Amino acid sequence: MNMDFKRKLTIPMETKEMYPLTGAISATVEKRTAELKAIFSGQSDRLALIIGPCSADNEDSVMDYISRLVPVQEKVKDRILIVPRIYTNKPRTTGEGYKGLVHQPDPNARPDLFKGIIATRELHMRAVRETGFACADEMLYPENYKYLDDLLGYVAVGARSVEDQQHRLTASAIECPVGMKNPTSGDLTVMMNGILAAQHAHDFIYRGWEGHSYGNPFAHAILRGYVNRQGVTHPNYHYETLLYLAELYGKWELRHPAVVIDCNHANSGKNPFEQPRILKEVLHSCRYNPEVKRLVKGFMVESYIEDGSQPVGGGVYGKSITDACLGWEKSERLIYEMADML
Repeated sequence: MNMDFKRKLTIPMETKEMYPLTGAISATVEKRTAELKAIFSGQSDRLALIIGPCSADNEDSVMDYISRLVPVQEKVKDRILIVPRIYTNKPRTTGEGYKGLVHQPDPNARPDLFKGIIATRELHMRAVRETGFACADEMLYPENYKYLDDLLGYVAVGARSVEDQQHRLTASAIECPVGMKNPTSGDLTVMMNGILAAQHAHDFIYRGWEGHSYGNPFAHAILRGYVNRQGVTHPNYHYETLLYLAELYGKWELRHPAVVIDCNHANSGKNPFEQPRILKEVLHSCRYNPEVKRLVKGFMVESYIEDGSQPVGGGVYGKSITDACLGWEKSERLIYEMADML
């Protein structure tokens, strides 16, 4: 092959032995995951809010951000379940640019996958231990999921990954809720195929093993907008699309019909300041139609300490080095406004 094999990395079991969970951390993850499952099954009428930086680029600022969510969660706990984003893998359309903590634990240094695996596990462990949250991450590389499977409360499969067979099969083996995004083309049937596959049992190869999955009944849709052939972004969070998705769920006869609305990406045209308006519009649709209300289980918001974004090495603490985010003050206000609308 036209590549150098630099070193053999630790397998997930070895990494977990190096960085084991305490009983308290495991209990916290189990409790938070159960609360999230109750939302997606309809047993709880709370909404999930998956919120945080576009990418987890700095441990100190990410932990600072998540710690700010703790008192906010306490105030809205009867209406909203907050799931912080700790996204340690960053998909790149062209393969260029910062690929996330797992590649570069120091964005200004050369890639180091071993250090990245360790940094990713340590950050998720620290978040659970210090804040009591079980966090969300994107499953960009299915073979890496086992490094974090005992820590995550929520998993997202991205728009570029939802058509991939290994992502769908791995999602069928995950125990926590898994959101399947619509593809960048906007074809909702592709997303529905992904959900169908994830909800069913499969036999497949995983990390050199022949395995059997039992299906994930909490696999569900994420609407994130799409891009047309001319490269123009189009939203898909409007009332009519939500009704159409409810109709699709009825035809496909999937378990626990549910959707999470991604308020950024193509839905906002990557303008993070549109996210509050989008969230409120969807909540209005929920109040207008009980069928839509039953379908919508939560929202995704890209949020960090500072508004906007900066290049790698920009030097502004708590400001995204990937997609632009909503700053803390606006984000905190949005959470309280969301709670007031529920």
